[in-house]
Amino acid sequence: MRWWMALAFASLCLGVSGVRGQKAEAGIVFYVAPNGNDAWSGKLPSPNRSKTDGPFATLQRALDALKTLKEQQGGALRQPVTISLRGGTYFLSEPVIVTPEHSGTTQCPVTIAAYRNEKPILSGGRRITDWRWVTANGRKVWAAELPEVRDGKWFFRQLWVNGNRAIRARHPNTGYLQVAEVPDVTQETAWNQGQRRFRFRDGDLQSWGTITDAEIVVMNRWVESRLPIVRLDEREQMVEFGKRSVFRLDAGDPYYLEHCLEALDAPSEWFLDKRTGTLYYLPRSGEDFRTAEVIAPVLTQLVRMVGDPKAGRFVEHLIWRNITFAHAEWYFPEASLRGQEVGGFAQAAVEVPGAIYGEGVRHCVFEGCTIAHLGTYGVELARGCHENRLIGCQFFDLGAGGIKIGERQIRDDKGEQTFSNEVTDCVIRDGGRMFHSAVGIWIGQSYGNRIAHNEIADFFYTGISIGWTWGYGRSLAGGNIVEFNHVHHIGKRSDGDGPILSDMGAIYTLGIQNGTVIRNNWFHDIAGLRYGGWGIYFDEGSTGIVAENNLVHDTTHGGFHQHYGRENIVRSNIFAYGRDWQIQVTRPEPHLRFRFEGNIVIGATERWVQGNIGDFNFVFDHNLYWREGGGQIKFGNLTWDEWRAKGMDKNSLIADPQFVDAPRRNFRLKPNSPAFSLGFKPFDLTGVGPRKKLVR
Repeated sequence: MRWWMALAFASLCLGVSGVRGQKAEAGIVFYVAPNGNDAWSGKLPSPNRSKTDGPFATLQRALDALKTLKEQQGGALRQPVTISLRGGTYFLSEPVIVTPEHSGTTQCPVTIAAYRNEKPILSGGRRITDWRWVTANGRKVWAAELPEVRDGKWFFRQLWVNGNRAIRARHPNTGYLQVAEVPDVTQETAWNQGQRRFRFRDGDLQSWGTITDAEIVVMNRWVESRLPIVRLDEREQMVEFGKRSVFRLDAGDPYYLEHCLEALDAPSEWFLDKRTGTLYYLPRSGEDFRTAEVIAPVLTQLVRMVGDPKAGRFVEHLIWRNITFAHAEWYFPEASLRGQEVGGFAQAAVEVPGAIYGEGVRHCVFEGCTIAHLGTYGVELARGCHENRLIGCQFFDLGAGGIKIGERQIRDDKGEQTFSNEVTDCVIRDGGRMFHSAVGIWIGQSYGNRIAHNEIADFFYTGISIGWTWGYGRSLAGGNIVEFNHVHHIGKRSDGDGPILSDMGAIYTLGIQNGTVIRNNWFHDIAGLRYGGWGIYFDEGSTGIVAENNLVHDTTHGGFHQHYGRENIVRSNIFAYGRDWQIQVTRPEPHLRFRFEGNIVIGATERWVQGNIGDFNFVFDHNLYWREGGGQIKFGNLTWDEWRAKGMDKNSLIADPQFVDAPRRNFRLKPNSPAFSLGFKPFDLTGVGPRKKLVR
């Protein structure tokens, strides 16, 4: 297309739409409303007086109208198109399907947006009504009959009452029990070999009448295993399962029992009897079943945006704005190995899908959206997704994690690779409610992504995870930028629950990642159960990563840990108040492992560096160390003088860094700080986390 033709075409689009980026409806508009009708034109925001025309009733119908419009215009839009959703809840009977035929263009995008200030909700659930009072388990509870459950056509594991997540009947109601003994484990049992039974402590469990409706959820190492009970023997104090645990169980592992009628003993708990189809719910004080909105999930996914990236066909130039997505659930498919034999995942609940799924999606935007009340991950950008943006979105009450970018598989075809996506100014909180090992943001075999100005909090496992190659094999996870994020209360939630898992970090990396940079982030309150509550965690094979200008404090096992890797740079950070030690290094290797330079490290422990340091294939220099309360600090088993005699920290100091108020976590430096003599340059974190003006 000649330049003057392209300019005229763009002017036509912009002339119709007005200033690009404004939120007013523009160009061609289709309306959707709960009181609409798919037989109408969709060109009116409300039904007309005669009820002969008005908005569509479903988003899918509006997308079909968009597709027809494109066909009438020769396959390309001549104006921007807006699909405007009126407020209310749209209960989906199947996922909304978006294909390349629904795409916009750079000049004429397609926008799916809330009508003015109204609040549309795309729900994968269904309302449950016709409640009555009954007595169950000796308590007065609500009950509803669900014939589809009785007939084996529906079953669910999440429930929401008046917008709050209800609790599958649980024992104990708070806290955790501990595995007493694992009889099938010997010294020769591999750590990754799971079991199908364990012995419980006297009085912890009982052989209740509905015990085989229940699951044991046991936490071990860095994962949970959801294990359906097939037998419980009180005399032997043994519980047996229909699946094996992901890894070898150990005495002392925390667990709880879920979904047993006899455990229905606390407000907001519920039990679903699959034999009778009866749903029982013990209400909170003040809840009235005559007015309560009770929703159970029907769908696994709410939106599927699917192109064919291998063929060069993408869903593109589509904007979602101010839409709420809610009420979806996933559970192990019975046909899969994990459906039949294994009760969990090797890491990060990685196989749990996103309620919003993208494949072959590029140049698309989610802005100001809310993704909540899910049993899944929130958003998944899988094969062939690139140059998409999530801006100012809210994620909360998540059964798994927030966002997945990329895949576990390495794609050779660039068209099928996932890269250059952005997540900015989002809040991702309260995750891992069902799959406890899920993470806030997971990036697999994907490169060039930017994760910036987000808040991630209240997960039982890791905040941000990047990479899916263990060791030095081929990896696509390079060039990712992680900056100005506020990641906190990982492992132990802000409500005090946890830690229940180990081996985690505010940020966690795997494999070769040349060009990945972690900078200007605030990481704090990271807690592992038995080990591994770290701030910055370079795990197996992490290579070519720079971590700089980060503030990391209040961790259980240190601000920084490198398991093994090569040629990483850790510089100009502040690490403070590791509980057990401050820094950890694990596997010796015959190459430069990392450089640790220009950092400030403050704590109260004698052990400063924990792990295997004997090869000295790393560099420590120009650092400032300070032990509060006095006393020596040790690097492995070496004193300060012995450490320096090995060539480490030749130009470093042990001195009070002169923070303004470190006990109250004010880590600004006073003008007389000795850090300045070492060349330390203070970094400004006032802009960390979501920028308010970009969050709805």
